[in-house]
Amino acid sequence: MATITYPTLMEIDFGAIQVLGDALRRNGIKRPLICTDKGVVDCGVFDMVRSVLPNEITPTVFDGTPGNPTEKAVREALALYKENDCDGIIAIGGGSSIDLGKGVALTVSHDGPINDWSAMNGGKDKIGKAPPIIAIPTTAGTGSEVGGGSVLITDDGHKVVVVSSNLIPKMAICDPELTLSLPKHLTAATGMDAMAHCIEAYLTNAINPPAAAIGLDGLERVVTYLKRAVDDGNDRDARWNMMMAASEGAMAFAKGLGSVHSMSHAVGANDKLGAHHGTLNAVFLPTVLRFNADHVGNKYEQIRRAMGLADNANISDWISEYNQTLGLPENLGAMGVTADMVPGLATHCMTDACHFANPKRPTVEEYEKMFIEAIG
Repeated sequence: MATITYPTLMEIDFGAIQVLGDALRRNGIKRPLICTDKGVVDCGVFDMVRSVLPNEITPTVFDGTPGNPTEKAVREALALYKENDCDGIIAIGGGSSIDLGKGVALTVSHDGPINDWSAMNGGKDKIGKAPPIIAIPTTAGTGSEVGGGSVLITDDGHKVVVVSSNLIPKMAICDPELTLSLPKHLTAATGMDAMAHCIEAYLTNAINPPAAAIGLDGLERVVTYLKRAVDDGNDRDARWNMMMAASEGAMAFAKGLGSVHSMSHAVGANDKLGAHHGTLNAVFLPTVLRFNADHVGNKYEQIRRAMGLADNANISDWISEYNQTLGLPENLGAMGVTADMVPGLATHCMTDACHFANPKRPTVEEYEKMFIEAIG
């Protein structure tokens, strides 16, 4: 049985942040907690958003979102929410800030540690009503603005997925104007995050033709527009299309994701490495595509068509070369991952929610081989 739902109201265009006041009124939010990070504040994007808040709105700001959001940061933001009697959340930033906002929404109405509500522990069926979230992405990558998933590092150092229809933002305000100041390396890394979502979602065994079609459309946009956005951050056409591709990637992973994300989550849980999620996805994607090649039927033919590649093109090799043209790391070793870390990383993958949607579930030994290959 296929269940197909796309409930997020999405506004996308230059100047879309002008609808923020209407969005708050529509959802009964008068005292929002704004979840963001210091980078968004320092670059001036936060001021652009705050300038359109209606006078009757009394916001509280939490700008301490870490690069990989943690349960500790969720607690700190939750304390502000309760202290100021907030009644909703505005999440401004990349996937980290939006995921943190979802974590706060969860903990406002659900007691206990985050892991109690993870997908692996049946959280999808247990999570009830949560405060309304308005999501305003400032990157074109995770697509968290249109999904109900949140990836958080728990107090015990594991990266877990929390997912529920009750955590889907009530509205996604996608204004490409907010991405114009994004540096080249973040444009590249977040863009490849969107590519990984589109490809991995398409390859899962779940039956959801609309999601599959959306993923292929998003993939075509990434291949067409990402390099343009990296080369010229003020290319407005490229920025609009990349923001659309990012949201499409998240709509596509209604089908699930796979081992690219399991491996990225494992490395991302290591706070000493501080590895960027999108960059990890870019590096792991060629390796996992090689692993999956014999387990997806003729799906690679459709992926080649969406990417505009020749019928005999090697998708993994193409992506590895593309990563280099974007200035991304050549391999996992360049990101500080060493062979002695591999056993622990492989074990982490086995309990990651995304592992179970991969076309063929790797064994621990197969994960170890893929990590070694990706280290280079």
